[in-house]
Amino acid sequence: MVGFIIGKTKLHTVQLLGRLEIKSPQKISQFLNSEHVGRVATIDADGFPQIIPMNFVFSNGAIYMHSHTQGEKIDNIRANPRVGFEVDREVEFLPSYFSSPTDASQADTLYISVVIKGAASIVEDYQEKAIALNEMMRKYQPEGGYEKIESQMSVLDHVAVIKVIPSQMRGKYKIGQHMDKTTRTILAKKILQRNSPLAKQAIETMGFEIVDNELKMINEPLW
Repeated sequence: MVGFIIGKTKLHTVQLLGRLEIKSPQKISQFLNSEHVGRVATIDADGFPQIIPMNFVFSNGAIYMHSHTQGEKIDNIRANPRVGFEVDREVEFLPSYFSSPTDASQADTLYISVVIKGAASIVEDYQEKAIALNEMMRKYQPEGGYEKIESQMSVLDHVAVIKVIPSQMRGKYKIGQHMDKTTRTILAKKILQRNSPLAKQAIETMGFEIVDNELKMINEPLW
């Protein structure tokens, strides 16, 4: 009987983890290019991971970042191209009292994250460097107001572009998709009542809108 209970618990855990995995490559791409900061992990000369926040763009299946031409991060990549890269967004913190008046273990967080393992390189081709930097400008400065970067510009001599080609890319999210509609709606109402700085954006991410002063589910948050 105990073995049966443990088996059911493991099955439930596996099923839950499956529901938390982002299945859509398009959703992963959209998420990556909606976020402004990613974290790249390289291995330093002493074998320790070095994690640095970076601006980046996801383009043509690769992560591109700009950098100074010299520094520990660049040295690490030249010595060992294997890197990790991570992007996350806190959608909303869920206080424990949403579920229990006393049990602190019930606190939770709605989130979206993407974790990448891959091979990094320093881009040497000036055409590719220019394309990557222009993609970054379009992401971070979509209103324009700058001169397009061309491959013959001398500025490219003074900036490095790091490219990460993913060998593994996994996305996870918890935005209510693992709940039934009734439970999800109750949670969304509690989030609105708590009125945190992220509340309105959180319920939109969960698939809700406020219509005529009422909370309406407009789509299933399936990624």
